[in-house]
Amino acid sequence: MSAAEFRRRLLKWFDRYGRHDLPWQKNRNPYRVWVSEIMLQQTQVTTVIPYFQRFMHRFPNLKQLASAPLDDVLHLWTGLGYYARGRNLHKAAQIIQTDFGGRFPRDLETVMSLPGIGRSTAGAILAQACEQSQAILDGNVKRVLSRLHAVEGWPGLPAVEQQLWTLAESYTPKTRIVDYTQAIMDLGATLCKRSAPDCPACPFATICAACQEGRQAEFPHRKPHKALPQKSTRMLLLADDRQRLLLVQRPPAGIWGGLWSLPECPPSQHIGDWCRQQFGLEISHHKALPCLQHTFSHFRLEIQPIYAQVRSSGQQALEPAATLWYNPQQPRRLGLPTPVKALIEQSLIRQSRSPA
Repeated sequence: MSAAEFRRRLLKWFDRYGRHDLPWQKNRNPYRVWVSEIMLQQTQVTTVIPYFQRFMHRFPNLKQLASAPLDDVLHLWTGLGYYARGRNLHKAAQIIQTDFGGRFPRDLETVMSLPGIGRSTAGAILAQACEQSQAILDGNVKRVLSRLHAVEGWPGLPAVEQQLWTLAESYTPKTRIVDYTQAIMDLGATLCKRSAPDCPACPFATICAACQEGRQAEFPHRKPHKALPQKSTRMLLLADDRQRLLLVQRPPAGIWGGLWSLPECPPSQHIGDWCRQQFGLEISHHKALPCLQHTFSHFRLEIQPIYAQVRSSGQQALEPAATLWYNPQQPRRLGLPTPVKALIEQSLIRQSRSPA
């Protein structure tokens, strides 16, 4: 099948069945497309839509995003996961505002130099917002091309990825690039799904190598299985006499970088001694709560929450900017990891059920 025939079939299918009313397709500009593409990394469209709408309401343009506190950005990112995306989005906005006069760059290499933007994301932004003929290779496109050509090997391997890029570039058109980019993503998201692909409805079923061989489930090849390591931690719900909880801000890099979390006491440390040394806080009593499991992409975390009543505020050993007292009944705009938010909400329920 020629590249021209591939594009013809794909666009004919897209005109009838594709998605034409997504929020970022309205009032389309590089900023809106960029934000949507970052949010859509490893996240489904249905999940992203409400986050995108709230984000645009709070930060309608790049200048407002660049000047906003990081806490405001991460607060709106809470629950979306992969928080480095939010941090990189904020950092990139500041770079664009400072180095490019607030105008999103139009050069592929320059866009790729911004934090959090790889080759496929850069291509998707420039194709959809600037109508440049740029190839993309997100997860949906990898799946479509892997099945169409029965590409052997895990796409994470450099040689396999390069083979897929070559295919993606060969099909990328000079015209209708906006529609084509959305179309090939839509095909992977709605028909050529990871599980239970709808091959009878696919415009390429008769020429798809995987479909013809009955091997759709094999492509793309999965990453060689490796058991996720298990880690554990103890998170302290340190409550003062006003039932405020002590939060600490995590370092900028690493897991939950820049987010506000509960203090984590090492298992080898006595809770009372550790709180005294770290925060100058005296604990009157503490109680272990049911464990919480949270799975990251590369490990599983078992959280042992411990509720502890603080007897006196004392002198905090940490810098004031790294700690704060958080009132769950009057929450501030802070970025909170999903399991931490859940523990705080459970604490609030627990307080409401306590006898007056």
